Amino acid sequence: MMPCVCFRRILFRLFLLFTCLLGFRSSVLSNEKGFDQPPNILLVIADDWGAHASAYKTPWIQTPAFDRVAREGLLFHHAYTPNAKCAPSRSILLTGRHSWQLEEAGNHLSFFPTKFKCWPEVLNEKGWQVGLTGKGWGPGIAKTTDGNDRKLIGKPFNRKTVRPPAKGIAANDYAANFADFLDQAETTKPWCFWVGFQEPHRPYELGIGESKAGKKLAEVDRVPAYWPDDSVTRRDMLDYGAEVEYLDSHLTRILDELDQRDLASNTLVIVTSDHGMPFPRCKGYAYHDSNHVPLAIRWPQGITKPKREIQDFVDFTDIAPTLLDIAGIDIATSGMAPVAGRSWRPLFASEKDGLVDAERTFSLVGRERNDVGRPGDVGYPIRGIVTERYLYLHNFEPSRWPAGNPETGYLDTDGSPTKTSILERGRSNRSDSFWQLCFGLRPEEELYDLQSDPDCVRNLALIPDARSVLTSLREQMERKLIEQGDPRMRGEGDIFDRYPVTSGAGFYDQWKRGEKVSAGWVEPSDFEPAIKK
Repeated sequence: MMPCVCFRRILFRLFLLFTCLLGFRSSVLSNEKGFDQPPNILLVIADDWGAHASAYKTPWIQTPAFDRVAREGLLFHHAYTPNAKCAPSRSILLTGRHSWQLEEAGNHLSFFPTKFKCWPEVLNEKGWQVGLTGKGWGPGIAKTTDGNDRKLIGKPFNRKTVRPPAKGIAANDYAANFADFLDQAETTKPWCFWVGFQEPHRPYELGIGESKAGKKLAEVDRVPAYWPDDSVTRRDMLDYGAEVEYLDSHLTRILDELDQRDLASNTLVIVTSDHGMPFPRCKGYAYHDSNHVPLAIRWPQGITKPKREIQDFVDFTDIAPTLLDIAGIDIATSGMAPVAGRSWRPLFASEKDGLVDAERTFSLVGRERNDVGRPGDVGYPIRGIVTERYLYLHNFEPSRWPAGNPETGYLDTDGSPTKTSILERGRSNRSDSFWQLCFGLRPEEELYDLQSDPDCVRNLALIPDARSVLTSLREQMERKLIEQGDPRMRGEGDIFDRYPVTSGAGFYDQWKRGEKVSAGWVEPSDFEPAIKK
């Protein structure tokens, strides 16, 4: 019997040793910066959803799940993506750096540089369980140094599907795939999950806002001043709203899943979108409605006083430092490049409403190359700064078409009934104000008073009384860009035009040669003869 007893003692001691090692590993995971039990992280990001929600007093969109996150946490009124296009916006969110600090990743349809590590990769290296469902980073190509596909956001969970309620809506059962992730997650380690909704990205099933969501054209309280206020535009807006409500229904199920598993109290939930609506003068541009995004955050164990509305200016460069901060990971030793943003932990810890941090009073915005369609695959470079009162923009190449060349379909703007309607107006009258605002050439500088002109349709740049404001904003913006090493400030901005394109390279030349070109995101009728500048 003695050998058996000794063997059992040895097994018991090995078990204790293994348990201690697990505890040590857990303490390393949790306490690299002295924090106990870091929360789980759930990041929910929509595709092309502007700051429209019932929490933001949008009467034609009802978002009870988003509203719940805001009510039980924080609602941000000045949240921005610095770049209003899918791939560069997500690059910023993943790295904490502005798009002009990200080389190729500052463009759309780009190759993601191996030198820039992303925060989900850091969490994975530190032992976190990291996964995603739906859309992650892209469109573009991300490879490791040895040429393998790079999992920027962890392991995908996309097995569960659902019958979409309308054409254009993804078949992904986002909530069920989140549950799949939780089913396999170890309870002894923290997790991070990314829900990448593909809604409300186009295309939409025409009329779903009325026919399936039961909305009325009259419910739209205000059509932006840069679109015609007619049934075409209103119906298009309602279809967009129906897709926003669809993603919110999945968010309801996701929040319920956290409740049922008793995970809500120690899970940091962030709900946002990569940029504004897929409409003319929004997605892909640099106006206020382009970069302004919804943002609600809930963390019962980490937000001192919930149900607050925050007026601080925050942007996607802040997300990487925030998440690594609450995870207890030092960015300086994480392998990530230095970030431009700052952690939101002080906002979580405060009990103040309104402006919490007196230094958070502006955000930088801009863009380089979005979609193809110009000669030489060049972009439309912009830098800008937005404050509570003003938006200032500097267009570095005002001789180029901001929405893309007319003859190749204005490819920087997704096809839509609203786009087609405005283009038809422009073909009848090139002086049409809506065509000029959405597709016409822009001056080198633009300045808008957001209090009196929230839609940014009255450019004050040439008004003498506004010159001092414009100069002050330009100088403030340029100081920050110089600090951040923006190539545009060194006169080397053409490097962004020289970075290779991952798909559609040479589109303009192919079109000019009469070859068949693929541009599934625009309507064939959007292509038109070249227009003299």
